[in-house]
Amino acid sequence: MRHEYAADLGLSETDLAADWPTQFGRWLADAVAAGLPEPNAMVLGTADAAGRPSGRTVLLKEYDPQGFVFFTNHGSRKGTELADNPWASLVFPWFPMQRQVVVTGRVAHVGRGETEAYFASRPRGSQLGAWASTQSAVVPDRAALEEAYREVAERFPAGTPVPAPPHWGGFRVHPQTVEFWQGRAGRLHDRLRFRRAEGDDWVVERLAP
Repeated sequence: MRHEYAADLGLSETDLAADWPTQFGRWLADAVAAGLPEPNAMVLGTADAAGRPSGRTVLLKEYDPQGFVFFTNHGSRKGTELADNPWASLVFPWFPMQRQVVVTGRVAHVGRGETEAYFASRPRGSQLGAWASTQSAVVPDRAALEEAYREVAERFPAGTPVPAPPHWGGFRVHPQTVEFWQGRAGRLHDRLRFRRAEGDDWVVERLAP
């Protein structure tokens, strides 16, 4: 199962953009142009109050110099863990391009207005699903979930706006580190990391592979 990485790929300090949002934008655009499936998919790692970790894949919906935004049910496992321990990691696994982006940072809720604006842009089925699903809770069977969805569909009939549920919203990961990982031959990978220093200053560091 071992796969050797290309010898002619690399990431040098002179290749790197002056700031992490610009560099991330370049690599995300490359992933989109390469036709990667769901290039905005990212693995979100959280931990509970006792430090026990969990991970899952979520979708990036926005990024800016303040951080990376995703949306979810606040009562889900990730939502409750972030309430107890507001730190997270993100991994963008762009394997076909032999690249990863790894983020660590503190997490905070986005404003309610931002949540409502995004929720209004979602497909109606996804809106209804956000109301119907008590995410991460145990359910007796598939039929119970489908019945909950049917009840919500009756509550908000076609043509009726579906508001954002009070238990649903966005999180922004405010990065402390953003690492750009490029596979290299012989497992001598390039790892360049932006690390937040004092205030809004960032330093770039090369990490051993």
